[in-house]
Amino acid sequence: MPDDQFKNRTILVVDDEERMARFIHLNLDHDGFQVVEAYNGSDAIEAMRDSMPDLILLDVMLPDLDGFEVLKMIREVSTVPVIMLTAKGEEEDRVRGLELGADDYVTKPFSPRELVSRVRAVLRRTEGLGSGAHEILVVDDRLKIDLGRGEIWVDGQLIKLRPTEYRLLYHLVQNAGWVQTYDQLLAKVWGYEYRDEPHYVRLYINYLRQKLEQDPSNPKYILTERGVGYRFVDFRRERSK
Repeated sequence: MPDDQFKNRTILVVDDEERMARFIHLNLDHDGFQVVEAYNGSDAIEAMRDSMPDLILLDVMLPDLDGFEVLKMIREVSTVPVIMLTAKGEEEDRVRGLELGADDYVTKPFSPRELVSRVRAVLRRTEGLGSGAHEILVVDDRLKIDLGRGEIWVDGQLIKLRPTEYRLLYHLVQNAGWVQTYDQLLAKVWGYEYRDEPHYVRLYINYLRQKLEQDPSNPKYILTERGVGYRFVDFRRERSK
């Protein structure tokens, strides 16, 4: 049954197999999405500019540019959510896509329900960010976080975070001083569909540390609770001393 929350969202499907693209198109259409198709990397870039999609489903194996090259080009101009479609199940390929800026991956073959579930999950966590009350949090002299605007300032410079990175930071900061387990972060940031994918948390914690920490190998903001999860430093208590 279509989810009215995402009714008429535009999905760009990029797959060189027209039968597969049509299969995905029909299932997304059934769930109330608007669908645009492209069959190679060059057409995908053009379709992205023309249709301004809310999310892109991007196959790794394309005839001209591969999906990773297309993803790099997308990330140069847009933060639109991207889910990689791949026939390869190796973790190296999955991690490469995530490191280049993909929001998720789905391994072929997949069921229509799995694909639609992943699409909805990514849309849920990338929409509505920065809509809370205007509150500027001063962590220390280096780091300031504007939760209302979704802006992060490090040493006076505005740092760009991808939607999932910001959402993860948001939940850590909102619970500063308290340990957030892998399961809690997966449920809050990615959705319950991801409860068996703890590597997402580790990977995105690493991204945040690279952008926020002065020394990512010796973090002072995002602390590891080994075997349990992560904790954002209790900066409110520190500043009140």
